[in-house]
Parts: sequence; C-alpha cells; structure tokens
Amino acid sequence: MKRTEPTSGVRDVLLVEDDPGDVFLVRELLAEVDPRLRLTVAGSVAEAIARVAQSDCVLLDLNLPDTVGLEGLREVLRADGSAAVCVLTGLDDEHLGTAAVAAGAQDYLVKGAVDGPVLIRAIRYAVERRRAEASLLRLREEQLVAAESARLERGLLPLPLLAGSRVRATSFYRSERTRAVLGGDFYDAVLGPTGTVHAIVGDVCGHGPDEAALGALLRVSWRALVLAGVDEPQLLPKLQQVLESERHDDSLFTTACTVAIRPDSGGVGGVEALVRVAGHPPPVSLRPAVTPIAPPIGLPLGIGPDVGWEPLLVPLAADWALLLYTDGLIEGRGPVAGELLWPEGLREVLGEERRTGLPELPARLVERAEAFNGGPLGDDVAILLLSADPARRDVEPVLGDVTAAR
Repeated sequence: MKRTEPTSGVRDVLLVEDDPGDVFLVRELLAEVDPRLRLTVAGSVAEAIARVAQSDCVLLDLNLPDTVGLEGLREVLRADGSAAVCVLTGLDDEHLGTAAVAAGAQDYLVKGAVDGPVLIRAIRYAVERRRAEASLLRLREEQLVAAESARLERGLLPLPLLAGSRVRATSFYRSERTRAVLGGDFYDAVLGPTGTVHAIVGDVCGHGPDEAALGALLRVSWRALVLAGVDEPQLLPKLQQVLESERHDDSLFTTACTVAIRPDSGGVGGVEALVRVAGHPPPVSLRPAVTPIAPPIGLPLGIGPDVGWEPLLVPLAADWALLLYTDGLIEGRGPVAGELLWPEGLREVLGEERRTGLPELPARLVERAEAFNGGPLGDDVAILLLSADPARRDVEPVLGDVTAAR
C-alpha cells in the first residue's frame, strides 16, 4: 500500500507492544503532551504490518511473542520500507537499540527512561529523519534519470554532420515517457564520403529505457555505416543485422525511413532524393507545394530475414524541403471527430502553415497536433526537416545547422 505523507506534524502513531502496562504508560505519556495524537495498538508484528502504511510513526517493542531480536524490525521494513520506526528496548537490551538503528530504525528509546516530551520528540525526529531520507532518495532517483537522459540524448539527439553540404536540418523531439526526456524514436543526418547526404528517422516499438537505449544504438550504428562508406542499398540490411543482434526481445521491431540526397545523375545540376521506407510513414515534400511521397513500403526492420526495401527516386526543386517524422505526430485525434490525424490530415495542416518558417515549423506542427488531440500526444515524436541551403552554394563549407526543440 502506498504511504500518504502527513502534511504537517505527526497525527497517527502505531504502537507494537504486547504488555498492557507498557501500552497504558505510552498512551498516558503521549496524551499528556499532545491529546490530538491518535495511538493505535498492535499486539504483534503480524497484526501491525497491515496498519504500518496508515501510520506516521511506528513505536516497535523488540521483545514480542512472534519475533526475536531485530527480526520484527526487518519484517516491518519489508512491509513498508518508508516507515519511520522508533524501537523500544529494556534497560538490559540497550545494545539492541543501537543495532536497530544500524538496521534501518530512525531512533531507539529505553523503556522506563523517558517521559512524555522525550517520547514525542523522538517520534517527531524519527518522522523528520525518514522524510529527509526519502527526499535524498528522490533526489538520487532524479539524478539517475537525468544521467540516463543525458547519455541517451547523446545517442538519440545528435548534431547532424552536414559540414560541406548544401543541406540544412531542423529537428524536434518529444518523449511520451512521463519522467524521461527521451523515448525510442531517433533521427540523424550525415554527409557521406561520396558527397551524398543521408538522413534517417526511426521508431523502436515499445516504450521505456530499453527501447530508448536500442534506438540510440541503432542511430549510432547507422551513422557509423554511412561514414564508413557502406553503399546506400546496404544501409537498412546492415541496420537490421544490428537490431537482431542487440535487441533484448526477439519480437522487437523498428520502423524507419531513409533519404539519400544526391546530385541529379542526369547531370543537369539538379538534386534528387532516394527514399526507402521500412514500415514507416513516408516523408512529405514541402516545396514548391505540399506533396506526398509514396515509395514502396517494406516491412519494418526485425520482422523477418531476406527483406528488401525498394527505393523511390524523387527529383527535388531548387528550394526543396522534405519533412520526415515518426507516427507519434499523426496518431493523435484529428480535426474530424472520431478520426485520427493521419498523413492526410498532416498535409492539410502543412498547407495551412505554408507561411510558417522552416525553423519554426516542426514545433508548430506538434502544437497543432496537440490542439487537435486535446492534450499531449500519446507517443514519442521525432521530426527531421531537411531543406536546401542556398546560402552555402558559393561559400566555404560550414557546419550544418540544427535546431532541436525538446
């Protein structure tokens, strides 16, 4: 049972004691100091365990009929690790009090050597110490989450390597996970050794740190394959090999969309994109008009062996722009009641947002999608917007731009 922290002071104390005389004494001492305090009595540890979560503090006698020594304390803490426990010992067993504190109790008192003020002060100190320990634990958990997110951020939210290219990249990322920055979606864009700009957007099925870590691994592996000069047709097959060797569950699969932007092979000075889709939403061309790109859609990565992903060659205008995204953007509610946004609805939104600048467009699309959905989207969202960078046509190569809105 989840513990409810008291908002102020101590109101409920559970006394675990089988001696009626000691019960009477503790009740009188507490009533003398704070009559509003509620005291509940349990005659054994077994009886107390069901009541621990409703108590601010537990006064635990170490000499009970159903436990020996520190075993009663251990049982209480196993039942509720956040319980504030102050143990009671006899004059001859004071050494057990010290051992109990080492075992997880907040304090100990010697029967017959305390009065009301000492007793209530010990109870309050025990509660405050437990609260302080809980705060430190929450802080440590938050630090671990931050460290996890920082590690995954380096893997999932890269700075595209576009130095020397004429391509600009703008990105957006938002995780569905409540306490994490990152999910299993990933993206990247890299200038390959032959002058082709390669880009990928992918989505590992499932939600959680394992999927996020796998997404980061796939993204880094894909980048390494591109920089190593692996031929474009082999990138997705090699990435599938990585997925199959590294996934922790054989049922895990990954959808992906890759784009290879290269000079027009016709030699007329134009640009063309080679698009492959593995069970993923295809990209959208934004210029000169919003136009769907419809490559053959192959199976996701990890579904089966000897799977192929046929390409679609797309000529690009001089001021081209391509939008790559994960399905979290389009699987929330759309403007039509009872229907999801889907790619068709996204294209309508893109038409309405034609005056929005490219650097602001990804965040604006998520804002519109959340407005349709009536709140946050239910899945991770990754967006990679690639566009021609005319400023780089007659200048020395510089580092590719990237805007990451998180």
